[in-house]
Amino acid sequence: MSEKMTKGVQILRGDPKKAILKLSIPMMVGMFVQTIYNLADGIWVSGLGPNALAAVGLFFPVFTGIIALAAGLGIGASSAIARRIGARDKEGADNVAVHAVILSLLLGVVIPLTMLPTIDSLFRSMGARGEAVELAIDYARVLLIGAFVAVFNNVGNGILRGEGDANRAMLAMVLGSGLNILLDPIFIYTLGFGVVGAAYATLLSMVVTAIFIAYWLFIKGDTYVDVTLEDFSPSWEILKDILRVGLPASLSQLSMSIAMFFLNRVAITAGGENGVAVFTSAWRVTMLGIVPILGMATATTAVTGAAYGERNIEKLETAYLYAIKLALMIELGVVAFIIIFASQVAYLFTYSETAQAIKPGLISALKTLPIFLVLTPFGMMTSAMFQGIGEGEKSLVLTIFRTLIMQVGFAYTFVHYTGLGLRGVWLGIVIGNMVAAITGFTWGRLRIRALKRAFQESA
Repeated sequence: MSEKMTKGVQILRGDPKKAILKLSIPMMVGMFVQTIYNLADGIWVSGLGPNALAAVGLFFPVFTGIIALAAGLGIGASSAIARRIGARDKEGADNVAVHAVILSLLLGVVIPLTMLPTIDSLFRSMGARGEAVELAIDYARVLLIGAFVAVFNNVGNGILRGEGDANRAMLAMVLGSGLNILLDPIFIYTLGFGVVGAAYATLLSMVVTAIFIAYWLFIKGDTYVDVTLEDFSPSWEILKDILRVGLPASLSQLSMSIAMFFLNRVAITAGGENGVAVFTSAWRVTMLGIVPILGMATATTAVTGAAYGERNIEKLETAYLYAIKLALMIELGVVAFIIIFASQVAYLFTYSETAQAIKPGLISALKTLPIFLVLTPFGMMTSAMFQGIGEGEKSLVLTIFRTLIMQVGFAYTFVHYTGLGLRGVWLGIVIGNMVAAITGFTWGRLRIRALKRAFQESA
């Protein structure tokens, strides 16, 4: 089969430093716009009152789980395609892409079939009653019916990232999030749909994004991979290859949500309801700082995957270390900004008279909690590198170690066995993350060293 040399493929096979830079910047932009959308969505819905917010909140963990599965499948496809591009296996890359699309369609059908009949009882099992539950059910039905679109978009985005086409991957993310921001007030208020309008806005924006991705992959024909049934040859090896990275990636995202649940409980223990208000507010600000790292991580998975497929461990190591260095420099600037302007940032969450009570605690949190971002690149780029070389289980172990064991464990210990109070939560997260980052980086370096020896012996 003849090979098409797209610009993305040339980037993946070229200078690893330039590849990290060219692939990470578009993904940072796309993820930043998604973050802005999440904030805007909450602001628009909040205007409908507490029941509407509660309805969206009830469905949020369910939707988070769906997106985690979809995003994980996208990461699995991205890694498998990148490795085959590095190995000059065009036919294999095509077959991976078709497998990934078929998996996305199957998952997209299974989700609504299994969840629609049980969503009512699920919400009520959470203890919710009254109007909030009715609104949540109506809201959930719209998005569950459209689940296949969400899954397809994440997998399609993963295919584009895997072949180095970060610009179109970014465009899909920006298009969906930007359109959603514009449609929210129209469907919620202008058309009078209320909270269900937010679901319609999300679904319509996802459908428009899916049309663009489908056009690029199936019709335009200028992608590296050819996604046609002619290129489909059922393969358990390809299926296992995608899922070996995809399932751990999904579980990694879920583990972060579980860690947040436990950290909320620790914050409540340390400072009551005000404590969790301080924590969630400071965490939202800190999570803005994680966006550059996430963008860099998607690039790292693709570039290290291509280098691994090429059996060029020196290139893999260069990309891995350069991504850490670049992310570290960005995070030092982000952390410095948050600490210096902690009072001004805190004002955004405490401008109302009733919120003044948490302002001192929030300023204190903003001067400590963001420090954990400094060493985060060491752990997250190692996880991304493990995904790139097809060892997703190692990435999962590292994520669970960082979030559930180290961050939650240190925060719990400091709150229950010292007199630090809420400050113990911030210090626990920072120190726990530092230990995990150093451990992860050490593991990554050892794995690369082992790969060098293995490839040299087999040469």
